[in-house]
Amino acid sequence: MLNFIRRDRPRQVVKKKITLKHIARELDVSISTVSKALKNSDEISQDTKEKVQAFARLYNYKPNNIAISLKNKRTKNIGVIIPDIVHHFFTTVFRGIEQYANEKGYNVIVCVSDESFDKEVINMEMLANGSIDGFIMALSAETQKRNDFNHLREVTEQGIPLVLFDRVTDEIDCDKVLIDDEQAAFDATARLIRSGKRHVALFTTEGYLNVSSKREQGYRKALVAEGLPVEEALILRLPYQFEEESLSEAFFRERRFDAVLCVNEIFAVRGMRLAQGMGYRVPEDISFIGFTDGLLSRYASPSLTSVAQHGERMGAVAAEMLIEKVEQEYDETDRKSYRTEIIPSSLVERESTALG
Repeated sequence: MLNFIRRDRPRQVVKKKITLKHIARELDVSISTVSKALKNSDEISQDTKEKVQAFARLYNYKPNNIAISLKNKRTKNIGVIIPDIVHHFFTTVFRGIEQYANEKGYNVIVCVSDESFDKEVINMEMLANGSIDGFIMALSAETQKRNDFNHLREVTEQGIPLVLFDRVTDEIDCDKVLIDDEQAAFDATARLIRSGKRHVALFTTEGYLNVSSKREQGYRKALVAEGLPVEEALILRLPYQFEEESLSEAFFRERRFDAVLCVNEIFAVRGMRLAQGMGYRVPEDISFIGFTDGLLSRYASPSLTSVAQHGERMGAVAAEMLIEKVEQEYDETDRKSYRTEIIPSSLVERESTALG
């Protein structure tokens, strides 16, 4: 019996199916390190590369075979990865993707990265196992913070079509769908100033989030264009995983401002509630504009003036672009075919501003 067990164990080990996550856990390194080591990247030490590659050989890990099978056989499934399901915007984009895809005979499989780089990588690996024809996704906050897009590059190099929406990067050659965040913020800020506001604050996130960065650029340019100084003290940077205590009464007490542009509706609604609790009138004392135009904007008290990003339209365009690539037998070497679609945004005026 003991001899039988010893003979059988090696066959079980060799046949065991593993993922990047398994290798990373066993060797106590990050998923990104494993991915780069398997591609023989110069960013990884020779010792680590040898350990990762030896482990992968032992367990018969062959990601390229998966990509080849995916290219040669359509599944009529689309993989969608979104950073969050709480934000109304991402749910509307998904709705647009699903509606268009279903009309064309495609199914949609959705995963949530929860703003995590590791989850984003794991989700991509899980879906790229021959079960989908291509990806539509918005980058997680952690992926943008790390500035690590190797997993996206691997997907496109293997011939799997990819469309990025909203949160995109110039580091990856692929189709993209977004709004002109800089212009939208410029227009919203200028609208506040032209309504008589002279001290416009900005509630934003850390600068590594590309949409927040572009919205801040638009805010700054509007102040200059309207002849007002950029008051750095009026720019409040909040964590992307917002907690109520991160926005405190101190900011309102210690600074003088009569309007706020917020890069999302959560910041705006929380800011309005805090201002009202301190005795400020909205919009008479402080006006608020946010981005997204979701349910929070419509049912806040007062209702929130918002920049509508038209998520359903963005999703439909992303799905159209991806399916076009799939059905034209996408080749990643044909880089001339990549395009960026800009979805027009609009300002929906409600009770939180008195724009006249």
